[in-house]
Amino acid sequence: MIKRSRRNFISTSTLALSLPFLGFTKEEKSGKNQKISPLGTGDTILFQGDSITDAGREKTKELPNSPDSLGKGYAFLASAHLLHSNPDKNLTLYNRGISGNKVYQLQERWQKDAIDLNPKWISILIGVNDYWHKRKHNYNGTVAVYEKDYRTLIKNTQEALPGVQFILCEPFILQGTSAVDETWVDPFKEYQQIAKQISKEFNTLWVPFQSIFNKALEEAEASYWAPDGVHPSLAGSHLMAHAWLEIFNKR
Repeated sequence: MIKRSRRNFISTSTLALSLPFLGFTKEEKSGKNQKISPLGTGDTILFQGDSITDAGREKTKELPNSPDSLGKGYAFLASAHLLHSNPDKNLTLYNRGISGNKVYQLQERWQKDAIDLNPKWISILIGVNDYWHKRKHNYNGTVAVYEKDYRTLIKNTQEALPGVQFILCEPFILQGTSAVDETWVDPFKEYQQIAKQISKEFNTLWVPFQSIFNKALEEAEASYWAPDGVHPSLAGSHLMAHAWLEIFNKR
């Protein structure tokens, strides 16, 4: 286990303070070095997935652009930055992640929680429960089921919403934590590979969360970023939001 020294803490804190949604730099305020936003006026952005996206959001009103409805995780942090940075674009942002979901459960609620919202952008992070629930919750799905259901979900959404853009996020795990050990790694890679393959097949944006967290392990131990190896801490959520925004803004 890595010992957390004052130097390591300062290094990690400095990294966090450099992330873009905490404020504009002088160059950004003056208009220098600004990237062209992929967003159009009136765009709707939808975050979808399981508990990592859900992050304790309220599920009664499910309002757009609402701190309560956006939860307490990366979806909230990324949304806050997008709204801060684009006050002229009249953006609408939803979080409809639900804890415990697997791909087939996204499909079961997709009309209400995706199609009816008519999003221009859909960000999906799904997969950890498709494997985890095989280990602990008597789920009998396979990686082949995950692949079939995921591909069908994307295809059907494109047919229902011509012109929709996807941001697919890599499901991730951090071993050496309270829930994840080394026996997860090889079988879970199959799910990660499938998600990446589907992203390439449908030409979507791809957020490589696993490699991003692996890099972050140089700064702090796994439990600092995700105590159970699946659900991110506040620092882990901040890291995810930064990575998501970096990929999105390259569009």
